[in-house]
Amino acid sequence: MDQDIKAIRRSLGLLSVLAVFVVVYFARDFILPVLLGCLLALTLSPINRWLQKVGLPAGVGAAILVTFTAAAIIGVIVFAGETARSWTDSAPDIALELRQKLSGVSKQIDAVKDASEQVQKVADAPEPGKQEVVVKPPGLLSSAMTVVASTATSIGVALVLALFLLASGELFYAKLVQSFTTLSEKKRALATVYEIERQVSGYLLTITIINIGLGLSVAGALWLLGLEYAYVWGVAAFLLNFLPILGGVVGTALVAVHAILFFDSLSYAMLAPICYLTLTSSEAQFVTPFMIGKRMELNIVAVFLTVVLWGWLWGVPGALVAVPFLLVFKVVCDNFTEMQAIGNFLGPARPTKMDKRI
Repeated sequence: MDQDIKAIRRSLGLLSVLAVFVVVYFARDFILPVLLGCLLALTLSPINRWLQKVGLPAGVGAAILVTFTAAAIIGVIVFAGETARSWTDSAPDIALELRQKLSGVSKQIDAVKDASEQVQKVADAPEPGKQEVVVKPPGLLSSAMTVVASTATSIGVALVLALFLLASGELFYAKLVQSFTTLSEKKRALATVYEIERQVSGYLLTITIINIGLGLSVAGALWLLGLEYAYVWGVAAFLLNFLPILGGVVGTALVAVHAILFFDSLSYAMLAPICYLTLTSSEAQFVTPFMIGKRMELNIVAVFLTVVLWGWLWGVPGALVAVPFLLVFKVVCDNFTEMQAIGNFLGPARPTKMDKRI
């Protein structure tokens, strides 16, 4: 009987997890801006609390911080948006020029591609007398406008939510404490919330500072190489580095394409992606671990799997919020005895007595 009850509980737990993922996937347009707003509020809460100590009301400090954040977002968009738009408009010409410069490699790729297309045509050939219905996909401009409108809406909702959360001060913390009955539960809940705030704000603020330094370093290195639009690649490095693991790879590939198009010598063009990859790798291996410290280290396997999972659920926005979400989840696990085993797994490798003997 007890075994049946345990099996039922495990099945219900599995179904609950699956239900959560289904809701998260289909409710992305609602959950994503709310999650971004909460993360932004957690990041700016220590600064807003310091502003209150120097005499500013919570609402005034919140308005200043959110306005500054909105101005920074608009500044980044204006700074690099025009260049990105011109590259998008000239994408066919860029693809043609890249193909010409890589003609030796592209011939082999084209041979494989042509063979695959012929096989696909044979497989997709309609039967005689059978009418085929073709659904025309939406135009590129229409898709781009939809993405821009959705992104702008999400950012706007996140900023407004962060403003309200920051302006409320300690209200939600007080409400959370009041929802528990015993003193020990109240203390643990409050300690968990403050630890989440400390971890998330410390991580995001530190990563932002690191990314600014990385962006300046990338822009300077590419400028010394003579690559045009070096400042744009500095901004790209700043933004892409918020995407763990994958951001450096994507940035290196994009810089390689641009360098091949700009420089006449293919060997010299390879210096640009090498510099980009060297700087991002050095940042990931030395700078970030040194500045973030041991308390916020995470298991690299857990980070990778979390990024992949949230990227699969929500695309690029999901990959961006994956690490902060993992930090929050780890803090919750560390503060509840029944979940500490999971928290220990999510943490970095620790030397054991056996390792010390070896």
